[in-house]
Amino acid sequence: MSDLPDESSWVDAFLRHLHSERQLSPHTLQHYRRDLQKLAEQLQELQFAGWMSLNEKRLRQAIAMLHGNGLSGRSLHRLLSATRTFYHFLNREGWIDKNPALAVQAPKSGRRLPATLDPDQVSQLLTPPNDEPITLRDFAMMELIYSSGLRVSELVSLRIQMMDLGDASLRVIGKGQKVRVLPIGLPALNALKQWLVVRELWNKYHLPEVFLGQRGRPLTTRSVEQRLAHWGEYLGTQGRVYPHRLRHSFASHLLESSQDLRAVQELLGHSDISTTQIYTHLDFQHLMQVYEQSHPRARRKSRD
Repeated sequence: MSDLPDESSWVDAFLRHLHSERQLSPHTLQHYRRDLQKLAEQLQELQFAGWMSLNEKRLRQAIAMLHGNGLSGRSLHRLLSATRTFYHFLNREGWIDKNPALAVQAPKSGRRLPATLDPDQVSQLLTPPNDEPITLRDFAMMELIYSSGLRVSELVSLRIQMMDLGDASLRVIGKGQKVRVLPIGLPALNALKQWLVVRELWNKYHLPEVFLGQRGRPLTTRSVEQRLAHWGEYLGTQGRVYPHRLRHSFASHLLESSQDLRAVQELLGHSDISTTQIYTHLDFQHLMQVYEQSHPRARRKSRD
């Protein structure tokens, strides 16, 4: 094949494909590059001769070595997924005719349940201590994440024209450029209206983003994380407060009340319901705690 490019350029070509055709974020592309680089470095110890020569046996050896060096099953699952996608691209381009990662599975690891806040903790956290402009902004952000289940990336990219306060709804662009319409709860709606008055004073560059800093620039995901951590510490919330913890709390509380897994999946913007099903484990944990504390046959004896 005279037009076959050098193997050293295959990963870069793959990442360009993910960026242009699948429109993946720079953050996701970094994960793909890092995982493939990690695999290539491990394969070097096994006399790796290039992507074309990689076979299933050699890949299994590399995965076993990475696991032995402390890489978790979750991380290895992601690495293998990146490898399968990479070889699928190579097959599509006609540069190779095999996919050695198809039959290789990552070692199983314990499921890590997301951290949540209970309703009382949320109520305490979402009680603003004053009406200073920065407080109004921060509590509008927290209310909106908890009310609508936003990802922090969706929060910082939210624009004025994407909200309909009269209809108490908003549109967000999630992963894979998928658009979904979400409701805004009454406390979040009121907090937003208070913030939008202040926002006009800060918006000296006439920007469309909803959440701005005091200098009039859009907030970054990092600045949102820092502000939420500040309020969690200031208000004495148990455990660290971060955007995804509020999103997890939104999902867990909604599922506990509604038992409608499909609705929660739609609101969270999960493409696969198996991702949403982790919240059923949280709900079961809650039920088990109630059972252990309340059922007379479940109570453990205080002494043998």
